[in-house]
Amino acid sequence: MRHVQNMSEIKTDVGRARAWIRLSLEKKVLSQQLKQLMFNEGLIKKLYKRYAFLRCEDEKEQFLYHLLSLNAVDYFCFTSVFTTIMIPYRAVIIPIKKLSNSITTSNPWISVSGELGDTGVMQVPKNVLEMTFECQNLGKLTTVRIGHDNSGLLAKWLVDCVMVRNEITGHTYRFPCGRWLGKGVDDGSLERILVGELITPVVEEDLSKQCRTPPQLRSPTVARRLSTTSLGGKTNKPNAGQIQEGIGESINNIVKHFHKPEKERGSLTILLCGEFGLVSALEQVFHHGFKSARLFQKNVFIWDFIEKAVTYFETAEDDEDSQENLLKLKGCSATFCQYVNAITAAPRSIGKDGKLQLLVCLGARDHLLPQWIPLLAECPVISRMYEDGALLRDHAAVNSLIQVLQTLHDFNITLEASLVKGIDL
Repeated sequence: MRHVQNMSEIKTDVGRARAWIRLSLEKKVLSQQLKQLMFNEGLIKKLYKRYAFLRCEDEKEQFLYHLLSLNAVDYFCFTSVFTTIMIPYRAVIIPIKKLSNSITTSNPWISVSGELGDTGVMQVPKNVLEMTFECQNLGKLTTVRIGHDNSGLLAKWLVDCVMVRNEITGHTYRFPCGRWLGKGVDDGSLERILVGELITPVVEEDLSKQCRTPPQLRSPTVARRLSTTSLGGKTNKPNAGQIQEGIGESINNIVKHFHKPEKERGSLTILLCGEFGLVSALEQVFHHGFKSARLFQKNVFIWDFIEKAVTYFETAEDDEDSQENLLKLKGCSATFCQYVNAITAAPRSIGKDGKLQLLVCLGARDHLLPQWIPLLAECPVISRMYEDGALLRDHAAVNSLIQVLQTLHDFNITLEASLVKGIDL
């Protein structure tokens, strides 16, 4: 009630009542709050005649029982309508304490983005893992950019996740990370883009007792995504069949997204960069058969292969034999080099895995991935960096991958501003 009463945008009592209903629906407390009102006997008798609906016990019980079913749906009927109001948010950064410092000596910052806008870069106070801030309604939250300036003696930071809560609607988003931030560790990234998932609250006990259907269960949380090199640990690698299945699934999810009515579509950013998104699926393809053994204690990343391929394409113009082999792919290689160089030259401090993510997103947006995959598969550098049985060295697997990626040509993919900040293409 206080939140609604403080909204200067609403001028009438009817408007305030509608806003209160929208907010109660979004917070999944409409049945609970109406129950408090309807069972206030003194108030009901004062305001309603004896034959009124609200003075019939059976009707009231049935009405509240039906309203409980609305808790099964995530509503954004308040957030999506009151787009100009100021909303307080709370952000909590959760480090992995066992493996790193819980506090970094550097100067950390975060930037929270949603469907309606972003906060811009906000400095996180030193030695603090929780902060509150107020800004114009961001809508459904989509991404968090987190980073630091790498200063001080304990700059390396292993972040588990970032939690952000809308203090009015109660919607809480979890942004999994599970990666290092710092020079000389993991892929050397000082900044990461984290993709959020809405945490579904558990229905309160007193409400679920009234309802015969089982209470809504908490959605399974996304497993922490640790790179194969980030912690030096061994991970279970998927086989070629599972990788190809994952690619098909990720593309299929994007196709289904565009076939839904616009109002029913979820976040395209999650389908591209989320746990089982296109970027993750293509990373598995690139990792299959990759010779990532440490050379002189230095980790080798997929982006190292990309950079070596660019060097080859840029120097191949002087070599007549190479020119003949790559004549049909020459136009593609020029575009590929342009994109990779633009990402490398960008002012942001994203690491090698972040650059690969950006390349895949830009390739998907501009429908260039089906041209780039054969380009990389034909590049002589691949024989030095991949085993013979790698998917990228299997002509049938590469052709299959190209055909699947071509299904995205029918759709107009728009990337969120937070993903492409600083890239001029």
